[in-house]
Order: sequence, then C-alpha cells, then structure tokens
Amino acid sequence: MAEALLQIDSLVKRFGGLVATDSLSLDVQPGEVHALIGPNGAGKTTLIAQLSGFLKPDSGRVIFDRQDITGLPAAARVRLGLARSFQITSVLRDFSALDNVALAEQARQGHSFRFWRPARRDPALRNPGMLALEEVGLADRADTPAASLSHGEQRQLEVAMALGSDPRLLLLDEPMAGMGPEESVSMVALLRRLRGKRTMLLIEHDMDAVFALADRITVLVYGRAIATGTPAEIRANREVRTAYLGDTEV
Repeated sequence: MAEALLQIDSLVKRFGGLVATDSLSLDVQPGEVHALIGPNGAGKTTLIAQLSGFLKPDSGRVIFDRQDITGLPAAARVRLGLARSFQITSVLRDFSALDNVALAEQARQGHSFRFWRPARRDPALRNPGMLALEEVGLADRADTPAASLSHGEQRQLEVAMALGSDPRLLLLDEPMAGMGPEESVSMVALLRRLRGKRTMLLIEHDMDAVFALADRITVLVYGRAIATGTPAEIRANREVRTAYLGDTEV
C-alpha cells in the first residue's frame, strides 16, 4: 500500500464530559474514496472540523502529505490542498454559479473582503471556476443565480466551489443531505466521475451511495473506529451490523 496522503493519529476531542473523538486513528490513501459512516452523534462532522482546521483537537496528530498540520489554521490547510464541503448548503444565493466558485477561490487566496472586485471577470478566477463547473456538470448554469438552482444543483455547486482550488483531498460532509432520489443518483454519478482523480474522505448516511462509491469504509461509534475495511468486509462485519447496519442485507 502506498504512503497515506492523510494520517490521523490517536486524535481526541472532548466537549466537557463528552468524548466526541476517542483516540481515533485512520489513514486515507492517494486516489481512494474513504467513507466515514456511523449513527448520529458518532463524531463524524466533529472529525471533519478537526481535519479542516475549524476545531482544535485536544491531543493526537493530523498528518497531510507527511507534514504535521495539527496546529495549522484552516486557510493554511486549504493552501496545502485540503478542501471541504459542508453539511448545510452554503452557497451565496444572490450570486451566479460562476460568481460563487470565483469568490470562493478569491477567499482562499486571502481576499475575503474584496467582494467589490469583479471576481468573475478575473481570468485567474474565472478560468478555474469554469473548469470546476464543467467538472460537476454545471457549465451551462454558470450565469444562473444560485437561488434559481435546484437543491441538488446547489450541492453540485458546493463541490465545484471546493474543486476550484484544485485540491488534493476533498472532505465531503453529507453531500447528498436533503436530496430526493433523482438528485442523489446525479450526485453519485458526479462523485463516481471524480473517483480516482480526486482523493476523498466522504461522510454520508445514504448507504447505497457509500457502498457504490467507497474503496474503504471506517465505521465510527461514539467517536471510536470499530472497523475499517472494504465494502465487502464492512458488510460482513458482525460488530458493524449490530452497531449500525442492522440485520437486513445492504
């Protein structure tokens, strides 16, 4: 197995008496889709917040491309190649799809308060923005206000906003949240197109999507990893079935 792109080493995060991340260790290999599943309250989003720099762990280390980034702020992690999508839609509804991608990239470059600058006219922002929209299938919606996009298209736009910086690792926090069946199928197709081109750590409750996309799966329960393996290994794991998947076939 190749050297991991991301290594999480004995990470701990407490909120008072609650242990949200409990001595967690796992790795994400270059090019793989590594899914993180578990019941509500398992600590999945808390982990993503620590990886992206929005929360500081109490102990443990986060290693990205052989560099210890545990103490780095979120902006520095983005510059190293980490990009995150959020569980709740975070697009700017009054701006076009292209504006959203261009402004996200402008903010990543450290110009968060230069919104008066016509970002969409700047080739250094517009060109990668259009490439990102093409990658997620929204190129023909570039000039459409985000408010006029369907919920599924807004979620695709969020992925484009993350892709605009050409990240080495995508942290995807429930990209299918709130989607209907057809929209979920479209998102799975999008992520399948990115598979192999982008390394992804995926949090998702849609088990059909997880088992269709993931190369490996880690199961979290009460902040602790109870199993990591291929989809077939996770399906067959008795402890996982008892704790999360249940007794029905997946």
